[in-house]
Amino acid sequence: MIEADDDTIISVWFRRSLLALGGVVLLAGVGWWFTRDSSEEEVVEESEPEAPLVSTQDTPAVPLPNFYFVERAAAAGLDFRFENGAFGERYLPETMVGGVAVLDFDLDGDSDVLLTGGNRWPFEEGTERLAQTVGLFRNDGQGSFQRVDVEVGLTTDAYVMGMAVGDPDGDGDPDVYLTTVGANLLFENLGGAGFREVPDAAGAGIEEAWSTGASFTDVNADGWPDLVVVNYVQWSPQLDREANYEIAGLGRAYGPPTNFPGSLPRLYVNQGDGSFVDQSAAAGLHEVPEGSAKSLAVLPRDFDRDGDVDLFVANDTTRNFLYVNDGSGRFVEEGQSSGVAFDNTGKSTGAMGVDATWSLASGNLALAVGNFANEMTSFYVSEGEGAQFADNAIISGIGPASRQALTFGLFFADLDGDGREDLLQVNGHVENLINRVQPSQQFEQPVQLFWNCGQACSRPFVPVPAVGSGDLTNALAGRGAAAADIDGDGDLDLLLAEVGGRPRLLVNETPQADRHFRLRLVGAHPNTEALGAIVEVESGDRLQRREISRTRSYLSQFDLSQLFAMGPSPVRVRVRWPDGIMSVREDVQAGETMVLVHPAAP
Repeated sequence: MIEADDDTIISVWFRRSLLALGGVVLLAGVGWWFTRDSSEEEVVEESEPEAPLVSTQDTPAVPLPNFYFVERAAAAGLDFRFENGAFGERYLPETMVGGVAVLDFDLDGDSDVLLTGGNRWPFEEGTERLAQTVGLFRNDGQGSFQRVDVEVGLTTDAYVMGMAVGDPDGDGDPDVYLTTVGANLLFENLGGAGFREVPDAAGAGIEEAWSTGASFTDVNADGWPDLVVVNYVQWSPQLDREANYEIAGLGRAYGPPTNFPGSLPRLYVNQGDGSFVDQSAAAGLHEVPEGSAKSLAVLPRDFDRDGDVDLFVANDTTRNFLYVNDGSGRFVEEGQSSGVAFDNTGKSTGAMGVDATWSLASGNLALAVGNFANEMTSFYVSEGEGAQFADNAIISGIGPASRQALTFGLFFADLDGDGREDLLQVNGHVENLINRVQPSQQFEQPVQLFWNCGQACSRPFVPVPAVGSGDLTNALAGRGAAAADIDGDGDLDLLLAEVGGRPRLLVNETPQADRHFRLRLVGAHPNTEALGAIVEVESGDRLQRREISRTRSYLSQFDLSQLFAMGPSPVRVRVRWPDGIMSVREDVQAGETMVLVHPAAP
């Protein structure tokens, strides 16, 4: 069932798409999904700068860093294909798959890689299903990999979307939860030596759903990591065929989610005995309008800065949610009143990947959301101490350059080592025939990097031109994305997924602005990963602030190790642990891997 609001939006966008396509007839609303907001907004003309300089009104020209990345996935041994089963009928899940994760599964101190893909449909004639749909790759410590998923028991033939990585049993090693089109799966890590599938995912299996983003996070402050899972839409091959989305003259197409019923988020509370209990309704996650949850990503953060974990949920074509925690694990949805439900024009967007950072000159929290083509990336910036935000996409410098792209994976990362987190967007359309009906759009799209210029520029983020950046901006049908120091050389490399394609491993060869050190936290049992801890690194007048979480981007998970720039001044590290205890270190050395242990940890 479609909401009344959805019907209104569909009619508006259908009229706009007729104008945009100049008479090309698109059946069943497909044109609305492809070209929404392309006819009535101001046209933004994009051009590359003549030189890699940033001009401002109140400062001299500021040189851009020499960003440079080299693609070496195949050379590094990442032999994997993000299978999606696209062999005929064009079912909606086929265009959405491709999650990536970085984790130290074998506890040897380096960044291993987990890749997830779908499968071929059992009802499609002439296709053979894959026996294995996830790829786990062990790092040798220098950025070369050996595939070990079958060897260590992380095996499934499920149609996998993404994952959550965490330590819900508190034994000090990362377990893996897989989201699927079907029943979700939980694999227990056996001390780094292998994995064991947990029956019924310890009570968090979600039978016959289409789950997307997921996160381990402690919502009720009892120390045990709980599990949040968001779901996209209620889907089946029959429903997809009945919707029968087509492009005139080209046949079936990947249509929008508007004609599929929504599917609500789930919260599984950790019982501390290896099992979970579904507390979704009791915790307030289901107190939203029916059909309004069409979710692709979840981001746990302390958005109102009151010491507990809130949840931002990105919804595709419906308003976003911000679930504000009362401290006990009970949530109230305040997306509209907080200013993050809609974009800066007051409209719902096709929200995909999400991330947040404090690395702004103002010190305020920024929340970025990747959106559909012809929709700017949303860039919500906090106002004051509470959960109040304004969409500053245009004045941030991100809006106009991001508008044409269709963004899935998105995250903040300090890629040039200057102590400020830049913004990376991984783009790619959902329809591989889009260029035939909309010449301005391509299925494969360039990666976009926005350099965080800080106080030196009138707008904090500056688009990095493609010229001279190596393989960074190469086009792909991008989906999941993450960053980590894959090769152990002290800078952040990039791991990207391409739907129906192979992974991209972009090794960072950008000259780093400052010295660095690496920080790893060891939390008190049972929250061994210190999820929710706040880290502040102070050097002179520069403050770097991060919240510890694995869950960012689209269908993806990040390593817990943190790289921080040191700068020329002495460094002071402060950690506010999830239970409020403070730790301080001042004897930090350049190049050091510093392990900070909670005072109550063994």
